[in-house]
Amino acid sequence: MTSALPRTLATLGGAVLALGLLAGCGDDEPAADKPATPSSSAPASSPAATEGTETGSPSTDPGAPDPSAIPVYYVGKTPQGDRLYREFTQISGADRLVAAAASVTSGKPVDPDYRTSWPGGRFASVTQTADAIVVEVPDASWLQPGSLKPAQARLAVQQLVYTLQGTAGARLPVQVQQDGKPAPTLLGVDASKGLTAAPELDVLALVNVTEPAEGTAVDGKFTAEGRASSFEATVPWEIQDATGKVVQQGFTTAEGWADKLYPWSTKVDVSALPPGQYTFIARTDDPSDGEGGGPTEDTKRITVK
Repeated sequence: MTSALPRTLATLGGAVLALGLLAGCGDDEPAADKPATPSSSAPASSPAATEGTETGSPSTDPGAPDPSAIPVYYVGKTPQGDRLYREFTQISGADRLVAAAASVTSGKPVDPDYRTSWPGGRFASVTQTADAIVVEVPDASWLQPGSLKPAQARLAVQQLVYTLQGTAGARLPVQVQQDGKPAPTLLGVDASKGLTAAPELDVLALVNVTEPAEGTAVDGKFTAEGRASSFEATVPWEIQDATGKVVQQGFTTAEGWADKLYPWSTKVDVSALPPGQYTFIARTDDPSDGEGGGPTEDTKRITVK
């Protein structure tokens, strides 16, 4: 390996603000996951905790960097069982990979439908080399699954891998170390050959909404967008009022389907809706009429001004 670029918990000093989500990171080499430009104001999330065990060298950039968005994958329910949804988080004064790992293990998503499978805590350090992302566990307990069932542990590991690879913008394996030496497992999952991303359709929710973000205030027209793998690339959407009544609906077409998630986008005109609280919902198309468990959906609460 080439020399590492140290990323330690000492750099995690900024507030964490959620901007939205998007399931992504394909099987090909990913560019750094980037959020769409917000269509309107979005709420702040709870800050990620900054305390933790510090090891390794200090950050090569001791000054606070400009705020930047990182993709954090969280667990949510789908007809296929628990899958991963992506929520963009804006950081300030923190190293991107350190903040990404801390958000996975102890962050709080803005979307109330999401959660993390990790029991808490922080990695001792996170470093990136030319051919790997290296995480150092603080103690041997991290090597075992604890109370997690095998499927939960595997998804938790994928939560970490997708988040770190999306933040780094490279499909690098994640190597696990303890006391500077290779660790055999992480949460009971074999890590001896490095951790790699599973295929998207095996672990990601089949539809995600990037915009509007959870809690966004909108008026007039806004762009709704995200990614999906939906039958014949059709992505139905609707808006419900506070009582659950559908007040607007339509559909859009993603750029593809079947083998991975593809981008979709549509213009939504809410100028005729009275001000108030609403929910924007995007779904996968369901040609089985519910026989296959029903469509996957992603919901975002919005405020029409």
